[in-house]
Amino acid sequence: MDPITASAESRVIALARRVLRIEADAVAALADRIGGEFERAVDIILKRHGRVIVTGIGKSGHIARKLAATLASTGTPAYFVHAAEAAHGDLGMITPEDVVIAMSNSGSSEELLMIVPLVKRQGARLIAMTGKPESPLAREADCHLEVAVAEEACPLNLAPTASTTAALALGDALAVALLDARGFAAEDFARSHPGGALGRRLLTHVGDVMRAADAVPQVAADVALTQALLAMTAGGMGMTAITDGAGLPLGIFTDGDLRRALEKGVDVRTARVSEVMTRNPRSIGPGALAVEAAEVMERMRISQLLVVNEAGRLAGALTTHDLMLAKVI
Repeated sequence: MDPITASAESRVIALARRVLRIEADAVAALADRIGGEFERAVDIILKRHGRVIVTGIGKSGHIARKLAATLASTGTPAYFVHAAEAAHGDLGMITPEDVVIAMSNSGSSEELLMIVPLVKRQGARLIAMTGKPESPLAREADCHLEVAVAEEACPLNLAPTASTTAALALGDALAVALLDARGFAAEDFARSHPGGALGRRLLTHVGDVMRAADAVPQVAADVALTQALLAMTAGGMGMTAITDGAGLPLGIFTDGDLRRALEKGVDVRTARVSEVMTRNPRSIGPGALAVEAAEVMERMRISQLLVVNEAGRLAGALTTHDLMLAKVI
């Protein structure tokens, strides 16, 4: 490698590592500042019946937008209002029951300071998140969360880098604290993310993906093994359920059962399915989550699972392929 190129690469790597260390230190330093003001901010938000409006400008505005999105997806209704637009009509979105979180590293952004009196006049509560506790915005706020950093990661100590990372991290801490205080669960998160993988995993039930009983191959226990094989082949599930006259499952006959029977030397032409079926097969209810079915099938190392209703009768069945098609696994 060319010496000049090697030297340049070393400088790039060294600078990148310096940036990461500075930003990591900035976030770590926030932990020691979490105290009464943070608890107060959580309390203010929990006691209000409106929404959280997060506002900022410049790089702080980008962080504010992300915080609003995180709050909204974790149980705290929130939206972002651009500080410059707020003074031109968007303040009409704010009600007396709302909480405004204003983000500004300097705490002196003119656009934010312009709307502070109007926020107060509306009766909304104001939480400031700044890097300067003595700034005008911090002084006027009902609660101040400090996100000061020792230095920016920028070599010129000018571009917002460590300061925006710190604000982002403290915003996440606030959102998570509110999530916990509200008792927000994974199921609640899935309801606000129905199009994502988590939504599919947590909101899909067995009854949504199973094949109904009339589409599941079934035979009686006393039929010939050859008849069970024909039913299994026609059903396309790699199995057939063994049921009695009332629809109660007595067993299941799968591809695996057939292989084991052949290994034992069972005469397929004369045997009855009852001789080779798996008795007392694993089953699940249609109201169970599809992920529970996936867990059972993975743990038991099976590819098919019978579904039974509250009366114990066959309601349907599903396979790992059905779960894959539903994108549960």
